[in-house]
Amino acid sequence: MKVCIVGSAGREHALALALARTAEVVVVPGNPGMGRGDRPGTGLITCTGSPPDEVEADLFVIGPEGPLVAGLADRLRAAGRLVLGPGADGARLEGSKAWMKEVLAAARIPTARHQVFDQLEAALAYLASSSPPYVIKTDGLAAGKGVLVTSSLSDAEADVAAKLSGSAFGAAGRTVVIEEFLAGTELSLLALCDGRRAIPLSPAQDFKRLLDGDAGPNTGGMGAYSPVPGVGDHLVESIVETALEPLLAELRRRGIDYRGVLYAGLMLTEDGPKVLELNVRLGDPETQAVLPRLSSATDLAELCAQTASGKLTSAPSFREDTCVTVVLAAQGYPTDPRRGDLIHGLDKVQAGATVFHAATALDPSGRVVTNGGRILSVSALGPTLGDARDRAYEAVRHISWPGMSYRHDIAQAAAIAEVEEIIFGRAGLCNEEICSTEEGCM
Repeated sequence: MKVCIVGSAGREHALALALARTAEVVVVPGNPGMGRGDRPGTGLITCTGSPPDEVEADLFVIGPEGPLVAGLADRLRAAGRLVLGPGADGARLEGSKAWMKEVLAAARIPTARHQVFDQLEAALAYLASSSPPYVIKTDGLAAGKGVLVTSSLSDAEADVAAKLSGSAFGAAGRTVVIEEFLAGTELSLLALCDGRRAIPLSPAQDFKRLLDGDAGPNTGGMGAYSPVPGVGDHLVESIVETALEPLLAELRRRGIDYRGVLYAGLMLTEDGPKVLELNVRLGDPETQAVLPRLSSATDLAELCAQTASGKLTSAPSFREDTCVTVVLAAQGYPTDPRRGDLIHGLDKVQAGATVFHAATALDPSGRVVTNGGRILSVSALGPTLGDARDRAYEAVRHISWPGMSYRHDIAQAAAIAEVEEIIFGRAGLCNEEICSTEEGCM
């Protein structure tokens, strides 16, 4: 099988390596970390500057949200191609948070209470009548940076004004969603959806804030790990039954045949799981923490083809090992990242860790340089979260460029919870009220 991946970030690099175990892979346009004759299995990875429409392949996998919202999957399907990725109608789940909230309400899927505004005066009046913390979301695509969570009313008012005026995110921000703050543990759940069935991948947890201790601005994600202590099969099955399957049913009721990946960002609250956000593709950096854990018995290319054809009959299996991913970002990220800095140490990363390229380029001398915000994702496997963390951060220590930044606490609390589970026989993140089983989540 020949698979064409559309995209150039760390998510697509991880996809390429996983699919190349059993398939030939071409990436459009790819990045300098791909296409070097990588042979993780029987496949081969190459990159091309040709548009997707001109590539011959058995299956097309669209990575980023932008092309999906713009209808690339529709155009490819109209040309008779097999595509993993929703059409523009289904991609509205990510393209418009207001519409996503409408669909969730119609499907009676638990989510945060909210109001939608496109007029400043009404939005400010609503904020004045609300209690902190305030949560303000850009309606349209904002590369994961359109959310503000703050306890300051003045900061919330300034954010709403900037978004509605268009100065913050252009047309994407001229409508905002203001919603209640939900307390609990965040969870990311990715699932393959063939229009009717939702088959979950292993759960993950990501880190949105730029700085240690969840400080600083929201980003596209500064790291992730998988699996999540205390989140077992019972909880995952419950989320599929109460959120993902009702969502697909509501989309079918609206005439939308959703074939692709669904990313559910959830908050595990005292009242049960609630949907924070929905994305219409694999998450980044969650993909870099989940896909390395696929077992050798899982043929991801075949799973994607089944999903795209509307006949998903198989399910993935995962290794017992855990995976930790640390994102390395450029100076100035997320507002104004610096580009063109030479990256040192890529050749010094030892076996046991994988460096996924995201925003890199080649200078005139063929050297790898920074070319965006989140530059690299460093992932490592280990028998425990602690081992995986140690290996990931050991690899990070070999890499450098001027102004490089990263969080030092990715999976730290979960690793401590894992040790507590081993010592005390309980999962530190397990919440029996959420799990509601006699034996607990595990």
